Amino acid sequence: MELILTAALGAALAGFVQGLSGFGFGLTAMSVWAWTLEPKLAASLSLFGSLTGQTIAAFTVRRGWDWKTLLPFIAGGLAGLPLGLYLLPRLDVPLFKGTLGLMLVIVCPLMFFAARLPRVRGGPAGDAIAGAAGGMMGGLGGFTGVVPTLWCTVRGFDRDRQRAVIQNFNLALQVVTFAAYLATGILEPRMLPLLAVVAPAVLVPVLLGARVYLGISDLAFRKVVLGLLTASGVALLAASAPVLLGRWAA
Repeated sequence: MELILTAALGAALAGFVQGLSGFGFGLTAMSVWAWTLEPKLAASLSLFGSLTGQTIAAFTVRRGWDWKTLLPFIAGGLAGLPLGLYLLPRLDVPLFKGTLGLMLVIVCPLMFFAARLPRVRGGPAGDAIAGAAGGMMGGLGGFTGVVPTLWCTVRGFDRDRQRAVIQNFNLALQVVTFAAYLATGILEPRMLPLLAVVAPAVLVPVLLGARVYLGISDLAFRKVVLGLLTASGVALLAASAPVLLGRWAA
């Protein structure tokens, strides 16, 4: 029962964040699931929930396919995905929590202040590198949108163009990643009951988040999403730091 409640809570919170921002399911869900679920199970639930939420969001907040901008991101993502798949079964749990927490604490404030940073030209090569980082992190549990979102922000993409890139990039990469999870056996039959919990838990929060997105200001939605993710990172660091410090002191 505890696993079911944990899976449902993480999926509901993450679904709202994803519906609101177009990304962030994996980060939000992992901030709940990484406390009690082993990394392989948490990654599988995160990917499945993110793919489910992204599919729902694609029909509720429709954004066109800008192929010229999108293709370098997807090409890079497909190149980076195998590294994430290789690393996933080899993760150390406390190190996994600490790394995820540190990433949240560093990346989310950067994304909040990115609007004030100098704009970069980037171009297709930079887009592909950002996509590769997203693909690698996607293999680790559906974190595809973090680096591409930050990259789109520092490139100065407007809100709708950024959402178009991230929403479609996430959807494409997560379909491929989910197929890879099935093919490599990362997604196991024992996980199916919790997958059945995650899918309905995502539905309403994603729709609610998408509705809020349509009416909320840019500044307000950035504060809500990034503030939540930063707090999650702090909590994960607090949980993992004693174990990691104990190892290094030994």
